[in-house]
Amino acid sequence: MNDPRNRRTKTTRLDPKRPIGLFSSLKIELSVVIVMATSIAFILVWFLLKYGWSGWIAMPLTMVVALGITYFFSRGLIAPLRQLRDAAEAMSEGDYSVRVKLGTKSNDEIGQLARTFNEMAEELQHADQMRRDVVANVSHELRTPVSALQAMVENMADGVVEPTPANLEGILNQTHRLSDLIAFLLDLSRMEAGAASLNVEKFDLLDFLDETVEPLEIADAGHAHDIVMHVDENIWLEGDQDRLRQLFTNIIANALKHSPDGTKVLIEARENTNNGTIITNVVNFGSQIPVEERSDIFRRFVKGRSTPGTESGGTGIGLSIARWAAQLHGGTVRVVDDPRGADFEVVLPKYHVAEDDSRDVSRTRL
Repeated sequence: MNDPRNRRTKTTRLDPKRPIGLFSSLKIELSVVIVMATSIAFILVWFLLKYGWSGWIAMPLTMVVALGITYFFSRGLIAPLRQLRDAAEAMSEGDYSVRVKLGTKSNDEIGQLARTFNEMAEELQHADQMRRDVVANVSHELRTPVSALQAMVENMADGVVEPTPANLEGILNQTHRLSDLIAFLLDLSRMEAGAASLNVEKFDLLDFLDETVEPLEIADAGHAHDIVMHVDENIWLEGDQDRLRQLFTNIIANALKHSPDGTKVLIEARENTNNGTIITNVVNFGSQIPVEERSDIFRRFVKGRSTPGTESGGTGIGLSIARWAAQLHGGTVRVVDDPRGADFEVVLPKYHVAEDDSRDVSRTRL
């Protein structure tokens, strides 16, 4: 049996023949139904009595007609709810591909509910697909170093290879790789939890960026990227250096990954004294990110399209972690227009303010 989550997106259509639905309020629609049914019943009674019908016959007949009118119009109200119920039941069974297609007469609360349902279904389908993708990716990434470690240790245990410094260094490299993967999973779990404790301290931004860039330059040695920094001196920042290092490492590494070999990556930082923020721009020369994709790339497990001559792959979580780390400090990360290339702008408050601290972040400190 096929997994229902792998099926195409299915659409449940709201009845386009709904007799009502033009109004923006369900209360108005119900009022219209009641007024119409009452008016028709009154006219029918008047007509029957005028032509000599007995009241004992006219009244029951009128009630039947009024009930028929009410039932006819109520079908237009209840049918979409049934379809929404069926779609919700399908989702509860794991089929996130179901959608409710809106008719032209869906401006009331039911139409709004259907639109909200579709948005929810879209997010759930995306999250479910990305969850399965990341499980497959992480499983593959874990299998490689574990297999290498197992082979190395077994060969040493069997006496096939000697425990030379080079072989031991190879084992150490694989353990570092495993450690990085575990750190990635921990970051993912922290981000899913939506909170993390911060060890706030005051530090020099230029020294911090130098320390952050150095290991990236070593890892990038084979691609000949030139990392240029234009950072104002004596810029001090308050924050958690570990979390902020995650932020800038992911942003800079993303720029390096999407830059052709031999090109330049620019890091600019300045202080905005008007609002007490530090603005940092990481520019990847040559490539651009379409406006319609700029918000999506910060979603979890979304991988940007690689340009010719650049690296591909990755977990699709780096930019999400960067945005999460910025938000923990009350800052933002976004892609801004820049004719030079893809420009990631990081805005952080100069002074850290706790959630229960109402002090002005732009105040001057001694």
